[in-house]
Amino acid sequence: MATLDPFNARRPLEVGGEYFALDALDANGLPTKHLPYSIRVLLEGALRAHDGFLITEDDVRSIASWSPNGERKEIPFRPSRVILQDFTGVPAVVDLAALRDAMVEMGGDPEKVNPQVPVDLVIDHSVQVDVSGAHSDALSMNLDIEYHRNMERYTFLKWGQQSLANFQAVPPSRGIVHQVNLEFLASVARQEDGVWLADTLVGTDSHTTMVNGLGVLGWGVGGIEAEAVMLGQPIYMLAPDVVGVRLTGNLQQGVTATDMTLRIVEMLREHGVVGKFVEFFGPGMKALTLADRATIANMAPEYGATCGFFPVDERTLDYLRLTGREDEAIAGVEAYAKAQGMWYGDQVEEKAYTAVLELNLDGVLPALAGPKRPQDRVDLQGMKEHFVESLTHELGHHGHGLEPKDLSKSSIVEMDGKRYDLNHGDVVIAAITSCTNTSNPGVMLAAGLLARNARNRGLTVKPWVKTSLAPGSRVVTEYYEATGLQEDLNAMGFHVVGYGCTTCIGNSGPLAEPIEAAIDDAGLIVGSVISGNRNFEGRVHGKVKASYLASPPLVVAYAIAGTLEINLSTEPLGHDKEGNPVMLQDVWPSDEELAEAMSVITPEMFRQRYADAMNEPRWNSIPAAPSPLYPWEDASTYIRLPTFFSGLSAKADPIESIKDARVLLKLGDSITTDHISPAGSFPEDGPAGVWLNERNVAKGDFNSFGSRRGNHEIMMRGTFANVRIRNEMAPGTEGGFALNHESGQVESVYDAAQIDAPMIVLAGSQYGTGSSRDWAAKGTYLLGVKAVIATSFERIHRSNLVGMGVLPLTFMEGESHETLGLSGHEHFSIGITDEVEPLQMMTVEATSADGEIKTFSVQVRLDTPVEVEYYRNGGILHTVLRQMAGEGQ
Repeated sequence: MATLDPFNARRPLEVGGEYFALDALDANGLPTKHLPYSIRVLLEGALRAHDGFLITEDDVRSIASWSPNGERKEIPFRPSRVILQDFTGVPAVVDLAALRDAMVEMGGDPEKVNPQVPVDLVIDHSVQVDVSGAHSDALSMNLDIEYHRNMERYTFLKWGQQSLANFQAVPPSRGIVHQVNLEFLASVARQEDGVWLADTLVGTDSHTTMVNGLGVLGWGVGGIEAEAVMLGQPIYMLAPDVVGVRLTGNLQQGVTATDMTLRIVEMLREHGVVGKFVEFFGPGMKALTLADRATIANMAPEYGATCGFFPVDERTLDYLRLTGREDEAIAGVEAYAKAQGMWYGDQVEEKAYTAVLELNLDGVLPALAGPKRPQDRVDLQGMKEHFVESLTHELGHHGHGLEPKDLSKSSIVEMDGKRYDLNHGDVVIAAITSCTNTSNPGVMLAAGLLARNARNRGLTVKPWVKTSLAPGSRVVTEYYEATGLQEDLNAMGFHVVGYGCTTCIGNSGPLAEPIEAAIDDAGLIVGSVISGNRNFEGRVHGKVKASYLASPPLVVAYAIAGTLEINLSTEPLGHDKEGNPVMLQDVWPSDEELAEAMSVITPEMFRQRYADAMNEPRWNSIPAAPSPLYPWEDASTYIRLPTFFSGLSAKADPIESIKDARVLLKLGDSITTDHISPAGSFPEDGPAGVWLNERNVAKGDFNSFGSRRGNHEIMMRGTFANVRIRNEMAPGTEGGFALNHESGQVESVYDAAQIDAPMIVLAGSQYGTGSSRDWAAKGTYLLGVKAVIATSFERIHRSNLVGMGVLPLTFMEGESHETLGLSGHEHFSIGITDEVEPLQMMTVEATSADGEIKTFSVQVRLDTPVEVEYYRNGGILHTVLRQMAGEGQ
């Protein structure tokens, strides 16, 4: 539909083109000067895209009327683009292909199903550390294995690139999606059809927020929601609270951007920013490089916010210049930001915020986070005590639940002709990984300098540590080579293993067999230290129970120390050739060393490396032909036609109550999407492994759950199959087990779900935290789960459940399945009807075997009228398909 301009806002911009001026609203009696920068971006999008249908004049007025503590109305957000990574991107493209089939089934034109906005998919999640960083050919060997494992997936993506409009794929070994976005894809502001717009996006990875550090508004959504945006639908959301964070001071020498970010995560978690926007400002902004800001913005999911936004300023322009953007584009960004009141400077009046917090950067200390969650910060000087205490602390987020008698256990390892003891706390994985830190030259160069200084003192990495270096872009290698630091990292066992997410996504690869055997033999709590922020339980490696997030230089330091049971503030990192102790501070790089190393980075490095970003010889040689419909293959074990849309009627049936449902899982607090839909490897004897064995797939070719997200048969068999999930309906077990309510036997979750009854899940607080996995919702739906009743939900997962037609419900304040005494053996009835209203209260009946009925109230977490409509249709994509099929009929 044509854009409308009731506010007479369309004006010429001094550098050429036109824009929709926000100050036109002021002239129409809608004051905007007080609005936070992030809200201004939302407002610009609505003003520019106002068509009287999807976005109305009332929507524009509603956003413009935002106040710090005002009524939170539903507003639309139409991002200007979508970004995908391949684990979530493959199922997104599978769904588009399936929607084309369904469109034909409903008598429509399949080529109506196309992305309506630009979509970039970066293939970055498939590389695994099969060959560790101790091997000089790790990069090429891992890439060879990646192509062998994933050729079927890549052929499918090549079909998508050739058959779908507005869709391009960045080939493997080019970098991590968010770093490629920051360094190459993001524009901050750009022209489309002669009209300037603020660069906005959503992505199918929770760390999409990293680009907020560049002044680009966007956040992670589930693949389901992203697909709706791709098909032209706005995201409907309640206008957010905006928490301002005033930064003051400067980081002290030896304190990294990672340390600062962990402190911010801790501070914002304590305040509570779930579902809110966070916006940074203050004199401390000058002390931060753009990469520092991106590190903070990246971890918005860890502090629970929708986004962590930094407005555009001189640092933004400096970074655009550094990364080789064109001068004309940079001039346009500056002119547009200043014209729209989106420019931040010393003289700008402070905006209105729902709350304002303050952080003095002077007080930030070196830190790590763990052992099971990225939000659990611990000072470096307290790490030894923290870890030792965790060994016998009760089982949970901090504790491992060992008995005191188990603390002395160890196991002899024989490897490479040497013997040594493996003990609790020994570090078996040290990985420089993840966009969070590999996008930041300051911490990456600090890691290289620490490796050089340690090497010069004769220190080496312990032999039981599997090391890896996975830069977020090839530019990192450019500046490592220019400084000579790659040679030092190589000498310490940190050869480049790939340009991708690797360990952060769970692709740490196998440990040496003697190491794994020793861990099992003595029941050891061994550790990993990674620079990636996905140190969730069971994520990094199935054998590693203690995982800590740390800055890249600390990753190198712990690889040298080889243990978590060390106080690096007071105990030596190791000893030199003369036997003298070497302390961490002895090898930590000075600010002067770091500044000298940073000076080698040039725009030409970025221009050269991104000039061929879309070309990779093996990718280019993949045979694929364009076609309106994808040629599905029944024998495929990677790409299969999902059952979500088959037999869909032209009109949705009325909403009906859920009767006699059984509890598939009863879970505690902080169940992550990793628990619900694991991404890593899986065993032969599990339902997914059995399915592949039946099709003669060798164990060595299983790949991972993440890589098989285009196959619903695998993914529903892997739902709730994390090796560390604990289902109270299967007491005494760990892993994907559940009670079969018909047989009374404990079996796999998948098998237990096959009974003829609707399923529900009972859960605690923060259900669905972590990565924004669409399969956590899709798998739940395919297992027959009709509702999830939790104490609270993580934002994206709740939205994804709605997007798949699964009903999210929350207990009343102060109540839970524990306080209500629900055993999980009851029959549950939920009286939802077609007249359901957003956030309605509702009664649930739980009937025990002896006929006793418990009733309790829940709130329906269909938060907006649009979500009610999605639920009525069975999901977002079902709604969109019916709309598209009905057009022109």
